[in-house]
Amino acid sequence: MTAEYKVHGDIALITLNNPPVNGLGLATRQGITAGLEQAQADPAVKAVVLTGAGKAFSGGADIKEFGTPKALAEPNLLSVILAVENCSKPVVAAIHSVAMGGGLELSLGCHYRIAAPGANIALPEVKLGLIPGAGGTQRLPRVLGVEAALNMIVSGEPVKSEMLAQLPGQKLFDKMASSPEKLAEEAIAFAKEVAAKHADGSPLPLVRNLPCKHKDGDAYFQFARNMVKGMAKNFPAPAKCVDAVEAATKQKFDQGMLTEREMFINLMWTPECRALRHLFMAERAASKIPDVPEDTPQRKIEKVAVIGAGTMGGGISMNFLNAGIPVTILEMKQEALDRGVGVMRGNYEAQVKKGKLKQDKLDARMGLLKTTVNYEDIKDADLVIEAVFEEIGVKEAVFKKLDEVMKPGAILASNTSTLDVNKIASFTKRPQDVVGLHFFSPANVMKLLEVVRGEKTAKDVMATVMAVAKKIKKTAVVSGVCDGFIGNRMIEQYGRQGGFLLDEGCTPAQVDRAIEKFGFAMGPFRMGDLAGNDIGWAIRKRRYTEKPDMKYSKTADLLCEKGRFGQKVGKGWYDYVPGKRDAIPNAEVEQMIVEHRKALGITPRKISDEEIVQRLVFSLVNEAAHILEEGIANKASDIDVVYIFGYGFPVHRGGPLKYADEVGLFNVAQAMKRFQKNPLDDAKFWEPAPLIQRLVAEGKNFNG
Repeated sequence: MTAEYKVHGDIALITLNNPPVNGLGLATRQGITAGLEQAQADPAVKAVVLTGAGKAFSGGADIKEFGTPKALAEPNLLSVILAVENCSKPVVAAIHSVAMGGGLELSLGCHYRIAAPGANIALPEVKLGLIPGAGGTQRLPRVLGVEAALNMIVSGEPVKSEMLAQLPGQKLFDKMASSPEKLAEEAIAFAKEVAAKHADGSPLPLVRNLPCKHKDGDAYFQFARNMVKGMAKNFPAPAKCVDAVEAATKQKFDQGMLTEREMFINLMWTPECRALRHLFMAERAASKIPDVPEDTPQRKIEKVAVIGAGTMGGGISMNFLNAGIPVTILEMKQEALDRGVGVMRGNYEAQVKKGKLKQDKLDARMGLLKTTVNYEDIKDADLVIEAVFEEIGVKEAVFKKLDEVMKPGAILASNTSTLDVNKIASFTKRPQDVVGLHFFSPANVMKLLEVVRGEKTAKDVMATVMAVAKKIKKTAVVSGVCDGFIGNRMIEQYGRQGGFLLDEGCTPAQVDRAIEKFGFAMGPFRMGDLAGNDIGWAIRKRRYTEKPDMKYSKTADLLCEKGRFGQKVGKGWYDYVPGKRDAIPNAEVEQMIVEHRKALGITPRKISDEEIVQRLVFSLVNEAAHILEEGIANKASDIDVVYIFGYGFPVHRGGPLKYADEVGLFNVAQAMKRFQKNPLDDAKFWEPAPLIQRLVAEGKNFNG
């Protein structure tokens, strides 16, 4: 049973026990209602305490039941809350650690609430594209006041119980426990107190009966709507949160509940909500590797070494320092070390200035950092990450040296973004200990980590690095070995399409504008300028010899020949003013494109935003389908995670493959066949991948 019933004297204790966060799954809901019936049938029981075992009161819905019939089966959460409200004996919620979503809504159905200090209280449904669906928008304003409640509901962020307890006029908590350890005994004592108070049969207090008003209602809700519109333009849920809380102030409670329910169900079917729920599950699923069981033993990682103190090396080191793991950075020259450490300190000092970091934390983090120019000083590290120049000869020298000095069992990782991890592993006598850890720049900010599994990488190495990723707050996705792994292999096709669009009639600004309107953080040309156009140039030069039949627009090469490498030199596809990121279109670049078209004999045509978006996004989709088929990625949702967290794909669209599912794979394949007919594009590339053809034939999607 996932809800346990015990009696302490004249108090019944119902304890939710469904680890890890006591999710309100069907068995737990049945257990609560059975416990309430038992308590009411026992004349010796005078009151009920409802609490959670372990590390939570309740985190809300049970994610294991998402999308299954159990999620909606009776008693659903609304029915459970009704049963609590209708209980003839006082029900006291004893809240600790976590009370979120349905967990908080359940406590609001109780007659009384006592909370331990330090508990995280939240209604986070908005993060899944929803509004609270079991009375949260109707009850929370009644106990916290309209403004405080709406702020919590629209942000979805947790607030500490002791902060909420200090709000003037709050009725969320009737009492604060002296400490988390004392909560159980103080809750039982409080339950005895309220049982005595109602021994005369006086009615039990219900949150639903409290008034809910705002003195400047119309003006306040209009202001709230304007704020929300500006902040969440691609998401319908935040605006609906405002509507639902407004309903709490204008409608009778039962009517307000119906309004909330209708909004909740309508939001459930929006593409944005489907995208967010997909990502929520995808992020959790990414850490699971089919052939590496959860109980695989892990290697101990207590000391880390990083080779290279440049932008990547410094950023990578900061992740470990932030997690309290000591780091030794190795460089060839002392000046490079000093420069790198200076940049890291500067990054931390900027956070202190903004109030995001306390000075003592900065000192503690920098205190964990050692520097050296000697390989002997890193030989005891449990994990070493190489972040040197992206050239196979340089990597070879480093890995041969690491093989020589590192202790047995140390994990040797390369931060390569495109090079062959199997080849890198072959430079050592311990290929089983070698893995790719591809951090994204800036490494101390970007959440994505591509974990590249070599042919010989040991399972315990995989289990260890996935756990380490979690510790340093990264979202890790496993990739097999191929040129560019998942992310960069796909982005190459996207970049190629960007080039063809210029050849056929677009300007860089038109392409960027169309894809940014679709929701990308930045278009391909602004992204090239940020990353450095010379990086793409180096890759293309390699391609011209390795894959001479691969077709590219020559515009990017012409740009690089002019020395327009991007933001770092103040000019790329656009011009840049020092200290600003604004991309200013450049007439010389546009003229260069026009002349290039003339040289090829191409008559420019008007290209719609729709075509721009489809060619860029569907090029990602087709390449992703090949990646899945080759087993480079374990599952479609992993690719979506890579693109959301590493490449600025719009969150509200759920990733390239989720978006393709929403458009319908039949329609995607039809568009690809249209692009095949374009003589200026790459017809061979646009042949729909066999996986897409198979899914269309079977009427299926990428994500099930």
